[in-house]
Amino acid sequence: MFRAINVDVRGTNTTDPDLVIVQACLQGDPHGFKKLYQRHHHKVRSTLYQLCGADGLDDLEQDVFLRAWKGLNKFQQSAQFSTWLYRITFNVASDRRKALAKMRSRNVSVEDDEQLANLADDAISREGETQTGLTTLHYQDLMQRGLEKLSEDHRAVLVLHDLEELPQKEIAEILAIPVGTVKSRLFHARNAMRKFLEAQGVEL
Repeated sequence: MFRAINVDVRGTNTTDPDLVIVQACLQGDPHGFKKLYQRHHHKVRSTLYQLCGADGLDDLEQDVFLRAWKGLNKFQQSAQFSTWLYRITFNVASDRRKALAKMRSRNVSVEDDEQLANLADDAISREGETQTGLTTLHYQDLMQRGLEKLSEDHRAVLVLHDLEELPQKEIAEILAIPVGTVKSRLFHARNAMRKFLEAQGVEL
Protein backbone atom coordinates (compact mmCIF):
# COMPACT_ATOMS: atom_id res chain seq x y z
CA MET A 1 0.00 0.00 0.00
CA PHE A 2 1.26 3.47 -0.75
CA ARG A 3 2.67 5.36 2.19
CA ALA A 4 2.39 9.08 2.78
CA ILE A 5 5.81 10.62 2.24
CA ASN A 6 6.94 13.87 3.81
CA VAL A 7 9.60 15.34 1.56
CA ASP A 8 12.19 17.71 3.03
CA VAL A 9 15.18 17.47 0.73
CA ARG A 10 18.34 19.45 1.44
CA GLY A 11 21.22 20.49 -0.74
CA THR A 12 21.42 21.63 -4.33
CA ASN A 13 20.73 19.87 -7.61
CA THR A 14 22.19 21.65 -10.62
CA THR A 15 21.05 19.00 -13.14
CA ASP A 16 17.30 19.46 -12.72
CA PRO A 17 15.88 21.61 -15.57
CA ASP A 18 13.00 22.62 -13.30
CA LEU A 19 15.32 24.07 -10.66
CA VAL A 20 15.44 27.59 -12.13
CA ILE A 21 11.64 27.70 -12.31
CA VAL A 22 11.31 26.44 -8.72
CA GLN A 23 13.73 29.09 -7.49
CA ALA A 24 11.79 31.75 -9.39
CA CYS A 25 8.58 30.58 -7.71
CA LEU A 26 10.15 30.78 -4.28
CA GLN A 27 11.35 34.29 -5.08
CA GLY A 28 7.84 35.42 -5.95
CA ASP A 29 7.57 34.95 -9.72
CA PRO A 30 3.77 35.00 -10.32
CA HIS A 31 4.10 32.92 -13.49
CA GLY A 32 6.62 30.36 -12.25
CA PHE A 33 4.25 27.75 -10.92
CA LYS A 34 2.14 27.94 -14.06
CA LYS A 35 5.26 26.95 -16.00
CA LEU A 36 5.80 23.95 -13.72
CA TYR A 37 2.17 22.97 -14.21
CA GLN A 38 2.46 23.21 -17.99
CA ARG A 39 5.60 21.06 -17.96
CA HIS A 40 4.22 18.28 -15.78
CA HIS A 41 0.43 18.17 -15.76
CA HIS A 42 0.13 15.67 -18.63
CA LYS A 43 2.33 13.16 -16.81
CA VAL A 44 0.55 13.72 -13.52
CA ARG A 45 -2.85 13.30 -15.12
CA SER A 46 -1.79 10.14 -16.96
CA THR A 47 -0.43 8.59 -13.77
CA LEU A 48 -3.56 9.46 -11.81
CA TYR A 49 -5.74 7.94 -14.54
CA GLN A 50 -3.79 4.68 -14.56
CA LEU A 51 -3.98 4.45 -10.77
CA CYS A 52 -7.47 5.75 -10.05
CA GLY A 53 -9.50 5.64 -13.25
CA ALA A 54 -11.39 8.47 -14.92
CA ASP A 55 -13.81 9.40 -12.15
CA GLY A 56 -12.87 12.64 -10.40
CA LEU A 57 -9.68 12.99 -12.42
CA ASP A 58 -9.83 16.81 -12.61
CA ASP A 59 -10.18 17.10 -8.83
CA LEU A 60 -7.31 14.69 -8.23
CA GLU A 61 -5.03 16.62 -10.59
CA GLN A 62 -5.96 19.87 -8.89
CA ASP A 63 -5.22 18.31 -5.49
CA VAL A 64 -1.74 17.25 -6.62
CA PHE A 65 -0.74 20.72 -7.79
CA LEU A 66 -2.36 22.40 -4.81
CA ARG A 67 -0.27 20.23 -2.48
CA ALA A 68 2.80 20.95 -4.57
CA TRP A 69 2.17 24.70 -4.42
CA LYS A 70 1.64 24.66 -0.65
CA GLY A 71 4.68 22.47 -0.06
CA LEU A 72 7.06 24.04 -2.57
CA ASN A 73 9.08 25.73 0.17
CA LYS A 74 9.85 22.25 1.57
CA PHE A 75 11.45 21.20 -1.69
CA GLN A 76 15.06 22.25 -1.26
CA GLN A 77 16.42 21.12 -4.57
CA SER A 78 18.69 18.17 -3.87
CA ALA A 79 16.37 15.82 -5.77
CA GLN A 80 14.58 16.00 -9.11
CA PHE A 81 11.44 18.13 -8.96
CA SER A 82 9.62 15.52 -11.06
CA THR A 83 10.43 12.82 -8.48
CA TRP A 84 9.10 15.01 -5.68
CA LEU A 85 5.95 15.72 -7.72
CA TYR A 86 5.43 12.00 -8.42
CA ARG A 87 5.57 11.35 -4.69
CA ILE A 88 2.78 13.85 -4.14
CA THR A 89 0.85 12.25 -7.00
CA PHE A 90 1.08 8.85 -5.36
CA ASN A 91 0.01 10.25 -2.01
CA VAL A 92 -3.08 11.73 -3.68
CA ALA A 93 -3.77 8.47 -5.53
CA SER A 94 -3.36 6.51 -2.30
CA ASP A 95 -5.81 8.77 -0.46
CA ARG A 96 -8.31 8.37 -3.29
CA ARG A 97 -8.07 4.58 -3.39
CA LYS A 98 -8.35 4.33 0.39
CA ALA A 99 -11.46 6.51 0.30
CA LEU A 100 -13.04 4.31 -2.39
CA ALA A 101 -12.17 1.16 -0.44
CA LYS A 102 -13.78 2.64 2.67
CA MET A 103 -16.90 3.52 0.70
CA ARG A 104 -17.12 -0.01 -0.70
CA SER A 105 -16.73 -1.49 2.76
CA ARG A 106 -19.76 0.54 3.81
CA ASN A 107 -21.71 -0.79 0.81
CA VAL A 108 -21.88 2.64 -0.81
CA SER A 109 -22.41 2.39 -4.55
CA VAL A 110 -19.22 3.25 -6.42
CA GLU A 111 -19.51 3.19 -10.21
CA ASP A 112 -15.85 3.54 -11.21
CA ASP A 113 -15.32 -0.07 -12.25
CA GLU A 114 -18.62 -0.30 -14.13
CA GLN A 115 -17.90 2.91 -16.02
CA LEU A 116 -14.45 1.70 -17.02
CA ALA A 117 -15.80 -1.65 -18.15
CA ASN A 118 -18.36 0.06 -20.40
CA LEU A 119 -16.00 2.51 -22.11
CA ALA A 120 -15.37 0.32 -25.14
CA ASP A 121 -19.05 -0.66 -25.54
CA ASP A 122 -20.14 2.99 -25.41
CA ALA A 123 -17.60 3.96 -28.03
CA ILE A 124 -18.60 1.12 -30.36
CA SER A 125 -22.15 2.48 -30.47
CA ARG A 126 -20.97 5.87 -31.70
CA GLU A 127 -21.28 6.51 -35.40
CA GLY A 128 -18.31 7.60 -37.39
CA GLU A 129 -15.62 5.85 -35.30
CA THR A 130 -12.99 3.97 -37.24
CA GLN A 131 -12.19 0.34 -36.51
CA THR A 132 -8.61 1.29 -35.61
CA GLY A 133 -9.86 3.76 -33.03
CA LEU A 134 -12.22 1.22 -31.53
CA THR A 135 -9.50 -1.40 -31.29
CA THR A 136 -7.21 1.04 -29.53
CA LEU A 137 -9.92 2.08 -27.09
CA HIS A 138 -10.83 -1.53 -26.37
CA TYR A 139 -7.20 -2.39 -25.63
CA GLN A 140 -6.88 0.66 -23.35
CA ASP A 141 -9.99 -0.47 -21.50
CA LEU A 142 -8.55 -3.97 -21.07
CA MET A 143 -5.31 -2.50 -19.74
CA GLN A 144 -7.21 -0.39 -17.23
CA ARG A 145 -9.24 -3.35 -16.02
CA GLY A 146 -6.07 -5.41 -15.78
CA LEU A 147 -4.42 -2.71 -13.68
CA GLU A 148 -7.44 -2.73 -11.37
CA LYS A 149 -6.78 -6.40 -10.61
CA LEU A 150 -3.20 -5.81 -9.49
CA SER A 151 -2.24 -5.04 -5.92
CA GLU A 152 -1.45 -1.39 -5.27
CA ASP A 153 2.27 -2.14 -4.96
CA HIS A 154 2.44 -4.02 -8.26
CA ARG A 155 0.22 -1.54 -10.04
CA ALA A 156 2.37 1.40 -8.97
CA VAL A 157 5.57 -0.11 -10.31
CA LEU A 158 3.99 -1.22 -13.59
CA VAL A 159 2.43 2.19 -14.23
CA LEU A 160 5.63 4.09 -13.50
CA HIS A 161 7.99 1.79 -15.39
CA ASP A 162 6.07 0.43 -18.37
CA LEU A 163 3.53 3.21 -18.94
CA GLU A 164 5.30 6.34 -17.70
CA GLU A 165 8.74 4.99 -18.69
CA LEU A 166 10.59 6.03 -15.55
CA PRO A 167 13.90 4.34 -14.68
CA GLN A 168 13.90 1.80 -11.86
CA LYS A 169 16.18 3.95 -9.69
CA GLU A 170 13.75 6.88 -9.81
CA ILE A 171 10.81 4.58 -9.07
CA ALA A 172 12.67 3.32 -6.01
CA GLU A 173 13.07 6.93 -4.84
CA ILE A 174 9.42 7.76 -5.47
CA LEU A 175 8.09 4.73 -3.60
CA ALA A 176 10.85 4.70 -0.97
CA ILE A 177 11.78 1.06 -1.64
CA PRO A 178 15.01 -0.67 -2.77
CA VAL A 179 15.69 -1.08 -6.49
CA GLY A 180 15.64 -4.84 -6.00
CA THR A 181 12.07 -4.59 -4.72
CA VAL A 182 11.12 -2.55 -7.77
CA LYS A 183 12.50 -5.30 -10.03
CA SER A 184 10.67 -8.03 -8.13
CA ARG A 185 7.34 -6.21 -8.15
CA LEU A 186 7.72 -5.37 -11.83
CA PHE A 187 8.32 -9.04 -12.68
CA HIS A 188 5.21 -10.18 -10.81
CA ALA A 189 3.08 -7.31 -12.13
CA ARG A 190 4.01 -8.04 -15.74
CA ASN A 191 3.29 -11.73 -15.25
CA ALA A 192 -0.13 -11.02 -13.75
CA MET A 193 -0.99 -8.53 -16.50
CA ARG A 194 0.10 -10.97 -19.21
CA LYS A 195 -2.14 -13.70 -17.77
CA PHE A 196 -5.07 -11.30 -17.59
CA LEU A 197 -4.69 -10.13 -21.19
CA GLU A 198 -4.28 -13.70 -22.46
CA ALA A 199 -7.47 -14.66 -20.63
CA GLN A 200 -9.22 -11.83 -22.51
CA GLY A 201 -8.06 -13.25 -25.84
CA VAL A 202 -5.20 -10.82 -26.46
CA GLU A 203 -2.30 -12.44 -28.28
CA LEU A 204 1.04 -11.36 -26.85
